[in-house]
Amino acid sequence: MTAVTQLNADDGLTKDLLLNLGPQHPSTHGVLRILLEMEGERIVKADPIIGYLHRAFEKMAEAGTYTQTIPLTDRLDYLCQASNNLGFVRAVENLLGIKAPERAQYIRVLMAELSRISGHLLITGALPMDLGAMTALLYTMREREMVMDLMEMVSGSRMMSSYCRVGGVREDLPDGFTDRTAEFCQIFGKRISDYEQLLSNNRMFAKRTKGIGVISTEDAIDWGLSGPCLRASGVDWDIRRDKPYEIYDRLDFDVIVSHNGDCYDRWWCRMEEMKQSLKMIVQCLEQMPEGRFQIDAPEIAFPSDKTEVKKSMEALIHQFKLAAHGIEVPKGEWYEAIEAPKGELGYYIISDGSAIPFRVKVRAPSFVNLQAMQPMCKDCYLADLIAIVGSLDPVMAEVDK
Repeated sequence: MTAVTQLNADDGLTKDLLLNLGPQHPSTHGVLRILLEMEGERIVKADPIIGYLHRAFEKMAEAGTYTQTIPLTDRLDYLCQASNNLGFVRAVENLLGIKAPERAQYIRVLMAELSRISGHLLITGALPMDLGAMTALLYTMREREMVMDLMEMVSGSRMMSSYCRVGGVREDLPDGFTDRTAEFCQIFGKRISDYEQLLSNNRMFAKRTKGIGVISTEDAIDWGLSGPCLRASGVDWDIRRDKPYEIYDRLDFDVIVSHNGDCYDRWWCRMEEMKQSLKMIVQCLEQMPEGRFQIDAPEIAFPSDKTEVKKSMEALIHQFKLAAHGIEVPKGEWYEAIEAPKGELGYYIISDGSAIPFRVKVRAPSFVNLQAMQPMCKDCYLADLIAIVGSLDPVMAEVDK
């Protein structure tokens, strides 16, 4: 809610105001509090205040095995859980010196791009809704339901899939998944034009977003922006292309870049990125080979073909003991970064040689992007703040990690 405090009133008139927006406010996208210094309707300073969610992911990761930590990553950016899984398991795999099978890499990328579409669909519709246009959100939720159905088909869960595993994925794609995904691609490719027709040239949406919350190329780099927020300011950088991981170097896609650095461009970049994600999903379906979906290493993952396990009871008991104890990772440390929907998602893991990580540090894009609110909001109107927060697309579970 909002509270106003009079600071300077020597002449009996209020000049400067302190205004609290949030933490219980629908337009702050969660429990975010913004302390505003105002001169009339204009913002002098915007100070985001976090810490109301108490997720404690990094501390909880020190109390469970590496595999037990995977479900915790789902709850960071819970809109794009497959990307969170992927970044974490890649960091562990690099510490172990292993690589997932080729089929598993294709499945991971396919799921990550579905997650990207899921996250971008929400903000594509939520930003106009924040500004008073409800129809766009109804359109985008229609297609997002299809993505959630695909997630449920693969993992049994619509949001918290926990699908990636160290050395591969939890299980192979189910029967019918490929056909359902191809059907989604055909439908979504046509319907995304509905969003453009509704909003791209809408003069009211343009008036509320164009030229609002501008951040220059230099400031975007200095403040550590990444993802669509960085590319909207003219920085041509995407980890999937510039430091490719999994099988991204085999896929043909464009990195979407704009140059105005305002709320509209941040929205537009996400719109165009969904089209590129669609292209990558189609290529994954076409290129995906047959083969294993988990690494052939009993101490890390159960064999995907159960006939490979010896029929003796001793072998089966040993297999379950390994799974219960967890993966013993050699001593060392590793930072792994991926291009998550909101930007650079990095996991820094320190291993002491046991089955439990000694330290896990998350470089969460929502956390870093949020600090750039300071330069974006200066000299804007109070009503513009709602558009700026929406264009940054923060998820507070990822901020209060």
